[in-house]
Amino acid sequence: MSSDQHTQSVESAGLTDVPGFQASGVSCDVRDLGDGRLDVALVFSRHPCSAAAVFTTNEVVAAPVTLNRESLQKVDVHHGVIVNSGNANAWTGAQGIADAREMQAMAAAACDVAQPSILVCSTGRIGLPLPMLRIRNGIRDAATGKGTSSEHGINASQAILTTDSNAKRATVHVTTAQGDITIAGMAKGAGMIHPDMATMLAFIATDAKIERSCLQDMLRNAVKTSFNAITVDGDRSTNDTVIVLANGHCEITVDPTDTSLHAGFSQALHQVCSILAEKLVCDGEKITKVVEILIEGAASEADAEAIARAMGNSLLVKTSWYGNDPNWGRLMDAAGYAGARIEEFKVDLAYKPHSASSDSTQPVAVLRSGNALTENEHLWKTIVARERFTILLNLNIGSSSYRFLAADLTEEYVDFNKSE
Repeated sequence: MSSDQHTQSVESAGLTDVPGFQASGVSCDVRDLGDGRLDVALVFSRHPCSAAAVFTTNEVVAAPVTLNRESLQKVDVHHGVIVNSGNANAWTGAQGIADAREMQAMAAAACDVAQPSILVCSTGRIGLPLPMLRIRNGIRDAATGKGTSSEHGINASQAILTTDSNAKRATVHVTTAQGDITIAGMAKGAGMIHPDMATMLAFIATDAKIERSCLQDMLRNAVKTSFNAITVDGDRSTNDTVIVLANGHCEITVDPTDTSLHAGFSQALHQVCSILAEKLVCDGEKITKVVEILIEGAASEADAEAIARAMGNSLLVKTSWYGNDPNWGRLMDAAGYAGARIEEFKVDLAYKPHSASSDSTQPVAVLRSGNALTENEHLWKTIVARERFTILLNLNIGSSSYRFLAADLTEEYVDFNKSE
């Protein structure tokens, strides 16, 4: 990024922070509980958008994922997304596809745009047919009530939630020599969080002008080290989707020929994704801890990633975190079965307090050249008892690294998820 560019994260109202985008969040009682909960969201730009998306790698995919893949292949111009929470429209057969297509058609007609230009997302319980009578009402209300205010953006971010305890939004401004670019996002997810991706939806908007293939490349890179570098419980979903819409409203073109602007925008997009990804982990279902795992000195990035994922998804490791137990043996056991190269007497391991939670942020050694420093045990326990801390593992056999965010596993998580 050149000296005449900088990025700034600001308090976010979500997608309506981006010029040219409208949003709404309304209630149509998808869950049939009569509680007035917001459950249908619409994001819309009258300006034509280029769109990029990343979807779940699950072999079982929800009807909206199938439809969106089709729509992205069919047209190059998009205008928005219609979303419902409370029902995933997954494993719903031919009727599920028909219902997703009807949602798309209704939203497009209500916004007076071509049908394939509206993308569709659903999230919630798997295996139940959509309550289309209610959803039709919701789509009509969402289209009628869309607007550009902060309240509209906040309502949209709340309407996409399922088991989340709070809405997740992020906005970053990019100052350039040509003017300002805004990137904003909203996301949902609290359980079934695991790459690739998680039980999550994320919607990102920008007023930059970006050709679709360029936008797709930047999104894929941003997702790799944000949404695909988190875990709560090791489960991935049928509906996972990240969508970016770029409407060109600010008339600043981002493309690879302007390397500085391209790099600055890429950094800001990654920042938005990272903020949202961290909020997903911090809102994990009934968790008590968020743990950053930093692997360094690995022989390859693949090795570093494999070890981080093995540690972060180990049930024994996660339950020891919940119990405030600095059981480093479980960490090294998980590292050992990750299929990565490890040389025992080169390994350095440390616990480090989270910078925002402690005056002292110096790492406390656990292993040095493979040897346990048991005299530090009381300090390990102090750190692991915190709500946030970092595990630093240096393999000292290469130059590759990887960062991963994980959560503990609690009795409350089991109780919360033992039935729906």
